[in-house]
Amino acid sequence: MRSFAFNIAYWVLSIGYTLAAVIAALAPGRGATGWIIRRYVKRMVQAMRLLAGIRIQYRGEERLPSGAFIIAAKHQSWGDGFSVYDRFDDLAFVTGDHLEKFPLMATVLRKLGAIVVNNCGGREAREALKDRAADAHAAGRRILIYPEGNLAKVGEKFRYRAGVWHMYRDFDMPVVPLATNLGLFWPQEAFAKHPGTATLEFLDPIPTGLPKEEFLARLEAAVEGKTAELIAEASGGPVTPAVRVLAPDEAARAKPVPA
Repeated sequence: MRSFAFNIAYWVLSIGYTLAAVIAALAPGRGATGWIIRRYVKRMVQAMRLLAGIRIQYRGEERLPSGAFIIAAKHQSWGDGFSVYDRFDDLAFVTGDHLEKFPLMATVLRKLGAIVVNNCGGREAREALKDRAADAHAAGRRILIYPEGNLAKVGEKFRYRAGVWHMYRDFDMPVVPLATNLGLFWPQEAFAKHPGTATLEFLDPIPTGLPKEEFLARLEAAVEGKTAELIAEASGGPVTPAVRVLAPDEAARAKPVPA
């Protein structure tokens, strides 16, 4: 019943606030649209707690640097974006173009200044990421990115992509790794939700100036290591490193071509 009630609330809130945000997008600036989306996020986090029984606790916020920075987060759950966005007043976020397939969402994303990139990657996606992230950086906004580019199952990980490093290098901004175990309670996009207390932990910022391979290795080790610890803490099991799997685009390229 909890999962059913939450999913009804999810769609009612999403449709209602999206329509309101589209109307607000007619006003100049991002203020009106941003205010509505922040209300939407707060209502969704409340619904997670009251209906699905999922409470969110945050650790490590004292580690967050002042000024602009990049948050590079683990992505296990459709609830990740709500739980992170709820902690910041003005957060730019990197998202795949799949969200633009939802009616009216493209309008809202543009108004919010979201950084929308092609899910298939490639040079065009890298250029879009660079250009749109530059706008967010110029405005002094914090930026949220999921370096794996895909929702991972608990206990799995994808290759960490280089887009986050390009922003880190180009804008000379520190990167804050973010670990989570929310996937235990709201797995990926699953209908079923599991009550409990999920933890999101901000880790020590990675200082600027590292070369690409060293940066990506350090980021992955921090995010995956702490995520495994949080999963073990919540489940009562041993700390088990995540298993690397192929992302959907990698799996598609790896398929043999029919003769």
